Amino acid sequence: MAMLRTARNLGGVAIAAGLLVDQILYDVDGGNRAVIFDYTTGIKEKVMGEGTHFKLPFLQVPIIIDIRDRPRTIHSATGTKDLQTVNISLRVLSRPDPEHLSQIYKQYGTDFDDRVLPSLGSEVLKAVVAQYNAEELLSKRDAVSTQIRSELTKRATFFNLILDDVSITHLTFGREFATAIESKQVAQQDAERQLYVVAKAEQERQAQVIRAEGEAEAATLISRAMNKSGNGLIEVRRIDTAKEVATTLSRARNVTYLPSSGGGSGGGKDNGLLLSIDGK
Repeated sequence: MAMLRTARNLGGVAIAAGLLVDQILYDVDGGNRAVIFDYTTGIKEKVMGEGTHFKLPFLQVPIIIDIRDRPRTIHSATGTKDLQTVNISLRVLSRPDPEHLSQIYKQYGTDFDDRVLPSLGSEVLKAVVAQYNAEELLSKRDAVSTQIRSELTKRATFFNLILDDVSITHLTFGREFATAIESKQVAQQDAERQLYVVAKAEQERQAQVIRAEGEAEAATLISRAMNKSGNGLIEVRRIDTAKEVATTLSRARNVTYLPSSGGGSGGGKDNGLLLSIDGK
């Protein structure tokens, strides 16, 4: 019986010790920090780091807060400089500033990012997008993203939040703008096609002018040669043409050459040539 009572006493002591340890010690895991709420003085300014720490039993309560990056997507529908409606989405990686964790908890609690980032991101998006027209948002997307990140990071510091990444993930316009862009592209293609037609016509005109100038110059040279040498040039051209015709006919299979034949009623010569093609 004595041994049983001793065992019971030891068990009670162990339980009491465990409860006491649970009341005076607490652990902070990696990637977390702790702020202490004291029932007598409120939130303490000191932020507790990773490891095991002491607390006053029944008077102090540790509040564990995750300080690692949290992803969040912020959506906003806003207007551009040229009054076009744009739907834009941001991906934000944010975390609380560990040195000001007590102040953050006092003002916003543990869901500080839910309370701050949506309204802050929407405000910055509207302010930045309003400085650009719709086409600039597409052609200067990197510059717009950089400006949004700079403005949002600057504003977040007033709330003791650190932004490690801000990027545009979604950017679309209303149906009216898409229709206007399509119409503009069609008009540009038509204009380029008209420019091509005009350029082609101009090239053809220049070619005709050059051809006419060449023919006029050739005619002038021929006229000068005839004035200087008489009809000799024409006779030379006629002889050359006759040679070319004779050469062509001599190579043709369906052409028969008949020499001139003498005799006639007047006893004179017939100097003509008779060509017979396929016996006709």
